[in-house]
Amino acid sequence: MNRIITVAVLNVLIAGVWAASAAPDSVLAATPSPASAYAYIGYPNDGQVVPANKPFRVWFGLRFMGVAPKGVKYPNTGHHHLLIDTDLPPMDQEIPSDRHHLHFGAGETETMIQLPPGKHTLQLLMGDDMHMPHNPPVYSKKITVIAR
Repeated sequence: MNRIITVAVLNVLIAGVWAASAAPDSVLAATPSPASAYAYIGYPNDGQVVPANKPFRVWFGLRFMGVAPKGVKYPNTGHHHLLIDTDLPPMDQEIPSDRHHLHFGAGETETMIQLPPGKHTLQLLMGDDMHMPHNPPVYSKKITVIAR
């Protein structure tokens, strides 16, 4: 009987190792965040009119977490990414860096941006020391601004 139990335990262990090796590293290594943490855009407000083709200030807010620059791995910290006119990226991949995904890896908590005339969306997503979303992900609600 002991031999049957040993073989069964060994099979379970092998299956666990196989499943772990098949999972993407990012899923296994996702940086934890406090369940109560949230990001928000302090300015501009949802629905606000901002100047078109002129810089305006965007202020980032964060509760129940701290801000740390890229490359600094410290518990319950991360840095902001501003998403412009796009949806949240996949949560198991590095946050893209392009004109729709602005990185603030120096730990900035505000920026100046410029938008063409029209309706635009803004959203914040926190990333860890390597630009990966936390687990659970920490992001703001998506707001809309009108550039005129």
